[in-house]
Amino acid sequence: MENLSAGQKLDQAFDRLGEERSLSFELDLDTDVASLKALDAELAEPGEEMPDEVAELLSDARISVSVQSKKPLEKSVETDISAMVMKFSGTDGDLFEYRLVGDWTYLRVDAEALGRMSGSPMPSADELPDSAGAFKKLLAGEWLKVSTKELEENRERMSGAEDGGAGEPSAEPTLDAKTQKKLVKALRQVVAQEVDFTTSGGSDGTEHIKATAPFRTLMTELFDELRPVQKELPAGAELPTAKDFAGAPNEKVTADFTLKNGELTEVSLDLAKLAETAKVKKLALVLRVGRGEKATAPAGATEVHMDEIMDSLLGGAGAAFGDEGFGEDGFVEDYPQG
Repeated sequence: MENLSAGQKLDQAFDRLGEERSLSFELDLDTDVASLKALDAELAEPGEEMPDEVAELLSDARISVSVQSKKPLEKSVETDISAMVMKFSGTDGDLFEYRLVGDWTYLRVDAEALGRMSGSPMPSADELPDSAGAFKKLLAGEWLKVSTKELEENRERMSGAEDGGAGEPSAEPTLDAKTQKKLVKALRQVVAQEVDFTTSGGSDGTEHIKATAPFRTLMTELFDELRPVQKELPAGAELPTAKDFAGAPNEKVTADFTLKNGELTEVSLDLAKLAETAKVKKLALVLRVGRGEKATAPAGATEVHMDEIMDSLLGGAGAAFGDEGFGEDGFVEDYPQG
């Protein structure tokens, strides 16, 4: 009964998420620099090891998304989304932020912090002439705004160019309701067969449901169940086969679901056991779920057009790096460090 009741509680928790019109998600890589460097030592080719700055960035990085819709999210399509906020953050604060509010898309970047953490410093905005336009404002950390309609039109033009420019751009592939139900049924069947559940509760309405399964077996069975509906998936959606997972570790992985009064608030997936070395002590993906924040238009944003952005990026790069800064192949060799 424990397996059944735990599975039902998770089903109900996910169903409640789909009924919401506003949600926020925060994805956090729960790890440390030592574990990332140890994992990289296993995977990286000689000479391509992860720099310390990148390991430090990833160990503290968070991605957060907040969505607001006119309809329940499970029934929403792209045109129903009324507002969205996406952030990429680190110890220095928000490194990148994107907002969709009404008819406008807003963007801000902390270029200095990103450059410092990645080990590739960007020039200071003060070094650029005003003719650098949007590029100068971007480096200065100012908000830019672009018409969302213009962005969509530009995306359609780019899509048409990739298709050879023939005919109207094709619509984005979507899954119909019937196919979605088949996918959910397949997922639930695999979970019921392959996943072991344990539950523990607290006095404040908090409950932990731990789901444990061998990684290779779970992934193989999952895609085997999805294969009958492959022809109903968007074009190009190739599913991996059992052969593709043959070399994957079959260590047991555990996902810890935290429910508060029946609502899902956090999922933690422990991946440390998948590493082939005991030096990877801490490696988990953590997803936190909450109410969506109200997206507001930032004050003082500068309106720009797509052609202005491209012109200013090219012009700003030339002004920042100078003709001497490009090698024979066009790559930047050196530029002012400020």
